[in-house]
Amino acid sequence: MISVSDKTGVVELARELVQLGYEIVSTGGTFKTITQEGVAATYVTDITGFPEILEGRVKTLHPHVHAGILAKRTPEHLAQLAELDIVPIDLVVVNLYPFKETIARENVTLAEAIENIDIGGPAMVRAAAKNYQGVAVVVNPKRYREILEQLKSTGTIKEETRFSLAQEAFAHTADYDTHIAAYLAQVKDEQGSFPDHLCLRGEKIQELRYGENPHQKAAFYREIGAHGAGIGTARQIHGKELSFNNIVDLNAALELVKEFPEAAAVIIKHTNPCGTALGESLAMAYERAFQADPVSAFGGIVGLNREVDLETAQKMTETFLEAVIAPSFTKEALAVLTNKANIRLLETGVFTSEDVSRFDVKKVHGGILLQDIDGGKLSAADLKVVTKRKPTDEELTELLFSWRVVKHVKSNGIVVSKNHQTLGVGAGQMNRVGAAQIALTQGGQECRGAVLASDAFFPFRDTVDQAGQAGITAIIQPGGSLKDEESILAADEHNIAMVFTGIRHFKH
Repeated sequence: MISVSDKTGVVELARELVQLGYEIVSTGGTFKTITQEGVAATYVTDITGFPEILEGRVKTLHPHVHAGILAKRTPEHLAQLAELDIVPIDLVVVNLYPFKETIARENVTLAEAIENIDIGGPAMVRAAAKNYQGVAVVVNPKRYREILEQLKSTGTIKEETRFSLAQEAFAHTADYDTHIAAYLAQVKDEQGSFPDHLCLRGEKIQELRYGENPHQKAAFYREIGAHGAGIGTARQIHGKELSFNNIVDLNAALELVKEFPEAAAVIIKHTNPCGTALGESLAMAYERAFQADPVSAFGGIVGLNREVDLETAQKMTETFLEAVIAPSFTKEALAVLTNKANIRLLETGVFTSEDVSRFDVKKVHGGILLQDIDGGKLSAADLKVVTKRKPTDEELTELLFSWRVVKHVKSNGIVVSKNHQTLGVGAGQMNRVGAAQIALTQGGQECRGAVLASDAFFPFRDTVDQAGQAGITAIIQPGGSLKDEESILAADEHNIAMVFTGIRHFKH
């Protein structure tokens, strides 16, 4: 039985099978393709004795097909087939309607998607895979040659090959059904709910040398249907193979640098930004991000939101960097950067409004957490001033910059910034005052006249007192603590302007 959507190599396969003495049974377009090339075949209705009906929805769903596939090669089963005049089917070559390609088309309708859900094909594939001891099932054109060579040399297909083909067949139908389920869940999701059953879809991009640590195996998968600028869709154009940690850090760099419409640069270490800055040019932004913490920037991952030009590339060659991700690179920039054999360069294409993923997925032992992406963005109009002194326009702009950065810092997170450049970042601390102490110590004397952002509210006034003593002039934080009044009083005592965002940016 041959019934394929992907007709790669099918004529050659059918021709050689006929030469080996096989009778070909086929359907619709496959029958037309192979017979037009002069290969003898029997149309499926000639063995079912039943016409193709319902616009092709029912062609092979017939006992003469499925009994021929499912019958064990035992005397009892073969006798039943003979009694009913059913011919055993030894080889099933089927691949399915192009559902994945259909839903990838722009503006595809639900009705079009539904019509491309294959029913008869998966039924034959599953039947043949179940009966692999007597039947071989082929869903992958790349295996045609292997099958033909075995038939030519031994007259049969080895049992281990049939088992391998059955494994591939069940994986093929499972993947197919996953695409359907995920698509339909997405249709439901558009109505505002999470799916009752979660189908994660991915295709392997590469095996990784190891995982987070050398004793852990790992691989990287691209989310099916992913589009826009993302680490899963980025193209590596130079450098060593990406590591597990590279990919995690590149994602962190890219997602942070996307926050800014201005020319921006981010340097990531261990998923946290050690330097983030804006500039009149990309080169200036990178230079300022590097100067924010030159020690930590060594071996860092850089994210940029403009095409990388020669000047920026030259600056980046002055230190050791693990990887750079950006929309694109000029030829001149690539000529400079590729002189460094090991630096990994990835380009994403232009950032668009469609780049934001819908969900964030986290794996826990025995479970999966699904949540909306933390996509909250604020403007000055969204902020609530809670202190006697209002922030100046310059402070407001700076507060929004630091807020965008702290959103991407592991909690407890504190960011100190001035002139659109981070001065200190306190990340991943078990208490907020500790995170502030790290950020303020790193900023040193530069903290005078700077602003401070906190990813969550202050449970006590101690962090505000620290900020005041360091010379911070404005603070942005969510608010919502039972002791907000204590923090506000502390800010007033230090003449600090404080604003509440009303939203939190925990990052675990």
